Amino acid sequence: MVAIPLPALGSQALPPVPGAAAAAGLAEVVEAARAAAGRLPVPTPHDEAWRFTDLSPLARQPWQVDSGAAPTLDAARLAPLELDEAADARLVFVDGRFAPVLSSTAALPSGVRVGALAAMLADGGPAVREHLGRHAAFDVDFFSAVNTARLGEGAAVVCARGVQVPGAVHLLFLSTGRSAPLAIQPRVLVVAGEGSELTVVEEYASLGDSMVFTNAVTECVVEPGATLRHVRLQRENAVSFHVGRCAVSVARDARYRSVAVDIGARLSRLDHAVTLAGEGAEVTRDGLALLDARQHADSHTLLDHAKPHGTSRQLHKCVCDGGSHAVFNGRILVRPDAQRTDSSQQSRALLLSARAQVNAKPQLEIHADDVKAAHGATVGQLDADERFYLASRGLPADQARRLLTYAFAAEVIERIPVRSLVGRLAAQVMARSGL
Repeated sequence: MVAIPLPALGSQALPPVPGAAAAAGLAEVVEAARAAAGRLPVPTPHDEAWRFTDLSPLARQPWQVDSGAAPTLDAARLAPLELDEAADARLVFVDGRFAPVLSSTAALPSGVRVGALAAMLADGGPAVREHLGRHAAFDVDFFSAVNTARLGEGAAVVCARGVQVPGAVHLLFLSTGRSAPLAIQPRVLVVAGEGSELTVVEEYASLGDSMVFTNAVTECVVEPGATLRHVRLQRENAVSFHVGRCAVSVARDARYRSVAVDIGARLSRLDHAVTLAGEGAEVTRDGLALLDARQHADSHTLLDHAKPHGTSRQLHKCVCDGGSHAVFNGRILVRPDAQRTDSSQQSRALLLSARAQVNAKPQLEIHADDVKAAHGATVGQLDADERFYLASRGLPADQARRLLTYAFAAEVIERIPVRSLVGRLAAQVMARSGL
């Protein structure tokens, strides 16, 4: 196994362009990404978009990029991660490799294709070839370029026109850290065909305590009249690093509902760019960062209104304890042709420690005349009146603090459209709050 420094991940020890990618006409995309990865620098705090996030701890590690075959894993270890709604619609990846023995897609309805990326490139139909590598901007983003340069392992979900998928599709990316420090490059493509309805849970979790760097790229396409509900959960261990990019295109009269939850990792970053590319598109994007100790979570969002009559709603919450640091940069862009846009954004942060930090930067960039848009940001501590009220009802001060903290986070968790996942996350938040 070869150890590679971060700046060279996209240009050293590269395997040949995967045969499935070449056969699907993606060789030029991979080669262009490799050129970009060799050209683009690793972001630093001198870059405006990264000024609150120092990647030097990540850059200092000699990363290994080949985990070999997926390690053998006892299926019982997956039990705490299983979702009732996705019992027969689950793909599992271990240390970056597809684990077919742990996966199950037998009960999916006709018209829905879910599989490992290589297999889907070979026989997943034109949607995979048309959209893979076309939405995440690897030409300007170092981490997207590195991921695309090593395009190979990942998952694709394609829902045909008019199909409604019951329950959810669960994409589970696990790291065991058996050969640390390990860098993995998960890739996800989701295509919701015209008039279809689909729920996807994209989850990243650690089964060990070794250091892993996850560099994930997701592309979602929501075709006219379709509905895509997308849950993204990151809960890797406290010594790992996670960088993710999610690029979404929402067509005419389509709906995209997203909830992103960051609980784990020593340092995490998510760039979530949603383009309302069709008239009448609707987007709801909710986020939660729950941090303690020395954790750092950076969330950048872009809601790009490109066509008229678009609607977007965004709520992002941060709970910071210990010496943790949360960053939120939310940008709403309304282009000149996007008249009758209705958009709002709220950022709310709760500081539980004098050492915790939050940097919030909501932005409105409006180039149209007939627009309704609003944004706001609040950073504060637990409400003294609410604490007094609970104390007056006989609740001890520590318990009142924990209960209010849970209630603050639960507003986002309750918006997840997968009830078994809501229960699991609620239990985890309560445990971290001491309830």
